[in-house]
Amino acid sequence: MTQRKPEWLKINLVSGSELASFKELKQTMRSKTLHTVCEEAKCPNIHECWASGTATFMILGDICTRACRFCAVKTGLPTELDVAEPERVAEAAEQMRLKHVVVTSVARDDLADGGAQIFAETIKAIRRRLPFASVEVLIPDFMGNWDALKVVMDARPDVLNHNIEAVRRLSDRVRARAKYDRTLELLKKAKEFQPQIPTKSSLMIGVGETIEEIMETMNDLRSVDVNIMTIGQYLQPTKKHLKVENFYHPDEFARLKEEGMKRGFSHVEAGPLVRSSYHAHEQASAAKETIAKENIAQAQ
Repeated sequence: MTQRKPEWLKINLVSGSELASFKELKQTMRSKTLHTVCEEAKCPNIHECWASGTATFMILGDICTRACRFCAVKTGLPTELDVAEPERVAEAAEQMRLKHVVVTSVARDDLADGGAQIFAETIKAIRRRLPFASVEVLIPDFMGNWDALKVVMDARPDVLNHNIEAVRRLSDRVRARAKYDRTLELLKKAKEFQPQIPTKSSLMIGVGETIEEIMETMNDLRSVDVNIMTIGQYLQPTKKHLKVENFYHPDEFARLKEEGMKRGFSHVEAGPLVRSSYHAHEQASAAKETIAKENIAQAQ
């Protein structure tokens, strides 16, 4: 039986000037033949974020080689590898006058490097056009190809994001081909390659986990020095996807945020509609400030 959404999950649509901003950003994306994870993954925050002029670019096409049971992105065999895409992303970011640019991708297991080089070129292209903007990348696991990960880290993003998505017990059921321990290893390797770059990961809840398992996941992420954690409510995108097992109240998210901060995360964003890139600029700024203070304290 499908559970009804509680009152706190209702989404307010934009109007007036905010609607105009939403339409303008959408036109920018279409004019440059770009994809966004906001649209492809049916993000509940799309109107709020787009109205404020922020969006998460999705590179490497719009067809994913994996079929995760929670994700609405199209799956199949990709046919495109657009080497001009990084420059178009940078042009769009410049046109939007972004201060924080988030770039993600579909999984491209058909490519030897999983698309790492395109990620690196996108970071570089954004930096050429927007030298004062910060760049956050949300990457796939590259099937454990750490040489590919190093290509991305050598391009020096301001934040390296890779989502753990589900607690250990449910990981194989929720995700396709991704592995819980591989995610932890990637986040650990990222810090080994570039210790000063903040790392980030997101947990989706409401698929049958326990509070104890959520805490264990927090501990696992901190064990590999992840700085930023986001926690959000899973919402079933279509009837073909995993059903929602339970809805968490905003008060429960507040307690989870408190528990995360106790464990030493620089920043925790937790709430029913929180997604990995929600308030990403604020998350990155808070994490960098905390890390800088920690570095000063260690030097004294």
